[in-house]
Amino acid sequence: MAEGSAGSISVAELVARLQQPGELALVDAREQGAYSTSHLLFAANLPRSRVELRAPRLIPRRSAPVVVVDAGGGEAIEVAKTLGALGYGDVAVLQGGNPAWEAAGHELYSGVNVPSKLFGELVELHYGTPHVTADELRGWLDDGRPMVVLDSRTEREFQRMSIPEGQSCPGGELVHRIFDLVEPDTTVVVNCAGRTRSILGAQSLRSAGVPNPVVALENGTMGWELAGLELDHGRTAVTPPPSAQGREAASRAAAAVASRVGVRRIDRAALDRWVAEVDRTTFLLDVRTPEEYEGGHLPGSRSAPGGQLVQATDEYVGVRGARLVVIDDDGTRATMAASWLVQMGWEAVVLAGVTELDGLETGSDEIDVEVPEVPLVGADGLAGALVVDLATSTEYRRGHVAGARWVVRGRLAEFAARHPADQVVVTSPDGTLAALGHAEACRAWPEASVTVLDGGTAAQRGPLESGLDTDEHPDDVWQLPYDPGDAEVARAAMEGYLVWEVALVEQYERDPLVSFQLAPVPG
Repeated sequence: MAEGSAGSISVAELVARLQQPGELALVDAREQGAYSTSHLLFAANLPRSRVELRAPRLIPRRSAPVVVVDAGGGEAIEVAKTLGALGYGDVAVLQGGNPAWEAAGHELYSGVNVPSKLFGELVELHYGTPHVTADELRGWLDDGRPMVVLDSRTEREFQRMSIPEGQSCPGGELVHRIFDLVEPDTTVVVNCAGRTRSILGAQSLRSAGVPNPVVALENGTMGWELAGLELDHGRTAVTPPPSAQGREAASRAAAAVASRVGVRRIDRAALDRWVAEVDRTTFLLDVRTPEEYEGGHLPGSRSAPGGQLVQATDEYVGVRGARLVVIDDDGTRATMAASWLVQMGWEAVVLAGVTELDGLETGSDEIDVEVPEVPLVGADGLAGALVVDLATSTEYRRGHVAGARWVVRGRLAEFAARHPADQVVVTSPDGTLAALGHAEACRAWPEASVTVLDGGTAAQRGPLESGLDTDEHPDDVWQLPYDPGDAEVARAAMEGYLVWEVALVEQYERDPLVSFQLAPVPG
């Protein structure tokens, strides 16, 4: 494929590709908010505004075949051009996009992280994962029942809101830490904000043979709030890492899961062979905590804490048919994550003992992005200029340079037509996206002086403004159901979200292109 060019693929051809073995990266080029309204189930979100930042993570092998989709707005062609310029050599655009897919009788799904959300609902039905309602749990707490309430979300989410007396234990840590947290008579309750991580977390413990009663909190913190109960805010109670005895018990439990589900292990030599292959994509996914990852990890691996990886797989892996190497220190957390990935249809294997390997790197998993040289200006150069902020609308709401206007990068031309200017300063949270968007801004304001704010918004020392004042439609992000400021709006959003999650099963049952292979129920 010539640089910047792309082919096309028909709906029938894409259906055939999805039903065949082999790799395929299927991506939707629209902004996340627009994407969430309706998309192909296995299409990962790769918005036009952030291709350079996300594509290397979602599609690390640049010779992998890629199909780009939109809803007819032209974003797919633009993303395909950018992918071509980045060196992706096999890129095609779906002819007719989502409308053509739907017209051919195929399903479109709403929401985000839908494959994982759907999978969680199927897990509950298949395994019969028990649950407790918010009112029942409140009664248990009031009665002093021996119990631990484990919040399987991230620590940051837990701090924002939590069940009273709950503890943070991210989903990938549950089996790893559980044996130090319970006595024989302890009931274990697992919760998240909604359903998926509650279900998968509770079922992980049950599948691992934890002898205690284990239940999922039905509808999570949203169900708690909808029941009229109060949540805690700002708590930092975190379950500790396991003892040596706890680790040993967890390792035995994970080994039994691996045997039942069919999770394979590989060694470093096999990994090196896989990584060296130029015609296959291998993702290296480290499921330990972010802190452990930063302390030492394999080069080329990505931090993917186990609970997050399973409940949002499409944010980490964009190539169907790729190999997933799940990494940890002793095999427990990697095995539990891989056991779910295998049942979701991924070729997932375990590489344990990473801390004993040579050549580890430290630090975060930031990917180096080639940023063009652009003319920079400091805060003293903002006077009289139109300041254009390419942050997400959520980031912009939290804080932006005084007077800055928000716009989605892919809509700069339309924005410029409404806002002519002689001087334009482009900014973004750290300046990277602004630098990437500089050339587009120059085309949008061809007669203007266009510069980039040095260091981005984060580098500014003065007070920032908050709120969203724009004539743009903020469809760039999917809004969490509990985010709306108005209580009644938030309540309706939470109720609608929970109904949507459960209804995914009906859609799955009428979609012949989708099939998960769940393991037999433990005897």
